[in-house]
Amino acid sequence: MAKRIIHTEAAPKAIGTYSQAVRCGNTVYLAGQIGLDPATMELVAGIGAQIERVFENLQAIAAAAGGGLGDVVKLNVYLTDLNNFARFNEIMAAYFTEPYPARSTIGISALPRACKVEIEVIAAR
Repeated sequence: MAKRIIHTEAAPKAIGTYSQAVRCGNTVYLAGQIGLDPATMELVAGIGAQIERVFENLQAIAAAAGGGLGDVVKLNVYLTDLNNFARFNEIMAAYFTEPYPARSTIGISALPRACKVEIEVIAAR
């Protein structure tokens, strides 16, 4: 099965040795996104703004792959403070409708650029 690299200027450039997304068959693997503004490559301030920016970045990459957030089947969420779990759920509800995708949420000690949230997703097209 051939793989195709997905890239868009509407999301932050990779800040390491990875692609924004890779499509293999009908599955699209979106790399973890943090709350970077793609225009400035600066981290937005605050947990709410970071969560929203992450979803906007993921939405842009999903669109570049020919789909949208409605195609997401699995999210892996990394939070540096699990006290932000309820806020995350509140914001996620603005981007997804039932039936919701599967999800794991993990509390971790640190993320790149001292951000507060990172999300990676798998989508089916």
